[in-house]
Amino acid sequence: MEHPAMKMMLLTAGTRGDVEPFFALARAAAARGHQVRIAIPENSGADTAGLDTVSLRMDFARLVSDQGVSPRAAARTFRTVIRPAVSQLLSAAVEHIAAYAPDVVVYHPKILSAPAAAHRLGIPSVLVETVPALTPTREFPSPIIPAASLGPLNRASYAPARAATLMFRRELQAALEILPGRTGPTTETRATLIPVSPHLLPRPSDWPASVHLTGHWAEKPAAAEIDDELSAFLEGGDFVYAGFGSMKAGDAAGRGTAIIEAARRNGLRVLVATGWGGIDIPAAAMGGDVLVRESVAHHMVLPRGAAAIHHGGAGTVHAVARAGVPSVVVPFIADQPFWGAVLHRRGLGPSPLPYRKLTADKLARALGEARSCRNQAARTGELMRAEDGTAVALGVLESLAGA
Repeated sequence: MEHPAMKMMLLTAGTRGDVEPFFALARAAAARGHQVRIAIPENSGADTAGLDTVSLRMDFARLVSDQGVSPRAAARTFRTVIRPAVSQLLSAAVEHIAAYAPDVVVYHPKILSAPAAAHRLGIPSVLVETVPALTPTREFPSPIIPAASLGPLNRASYAPARAATLMFRRELQAALEILPGRTGPTTETRATLIPVSPHLLPRPSDWPASVHLTGHWAEKPAAAEIDDELSAFLEGGDFVYAGFGSMKAGDAAGRGTAIIEAARRNGLRVLVATGWGGIDIPAAAMGGDVLVRESVAHHMVLPRGAAAIHHGGAGTVHAVARAGVPSVVVPFIADQPFWGAVLHRRGLGPSPLPYRKLTADKLARALGEARSCRNQAARTGELMRAEDGTAVALGVLESLAGA
């Protein structure tokens, strides 16, 4: 069934893992004839080529770099750094929605002003939970709660995340001042999209019909050039990939040493992506079996690895699982322990190893366990590569046009 072209406003915030799925949706929507504008944070690190982008005037990369991932540091700078940054973000989002006048607003949970602005303008809004932390279920607690299950309290554990608007209510009210009407902020949405693979997280039976588990939003990988040094490394035998993305905390050099030692005990070479500084490889640990880069194209290297050591961010979890290789998750904050546990339950990796407890001994054992997960990882990767999450999501959005 053909649907009329829509004018879509997408808004996302956070680090690269929060931005890239929205880019995949934006490009898929444009390919189907829709007009798309996407509001993004400064310095996202993602490829904006061919996209109509506007700035949300908040630099999450700098915020993470300055504050690290310590909740204690965030608490100290909440009033002086975080609150003013969020104020700018919320105001920019409202301004962009009003200026673009879209047919539908599709937004990340951090964009607290998006549903309220859409409501005041009479535009339907759709929430995107890149992590399923807002829709309550009896089947598991909120992914930001470090527990496998809270039993009958599972549903109640979602309340704190859903109450985030209260923390920034003054900033939210101020951001909405430019719009007509004085109705209070609303979180009402027409639908919720969750870009998570059902092969990793089966859909809970108690989610409402308006919540759609679409499958992951990933673009078809573009061909990328691999330089001679990286090509020779990839051809040189079994290796493990190690990268912690935007995570930056604790003893990065100690983690680097532990990774190299654990890999060598398992007869593996190491491809390290240092990212924003989560891993540092001391000169004493270097050798011909170690290659260090700031970043690498996941789709070019992960399928050729024996395993991947990573922080467990939702984007990396899906990239590794799609590649069909086991994960060893070293979680730092927030939903990362949840994803590590999900992968372990699905037979795609050992139990997660919290970064504060990481040692060469523990990591060496985990890499040994990961070896037994290779067949299950290969099967899961094949299933996930057949998904088209953006097509499912666009079907939901297009249905709103005639509603």
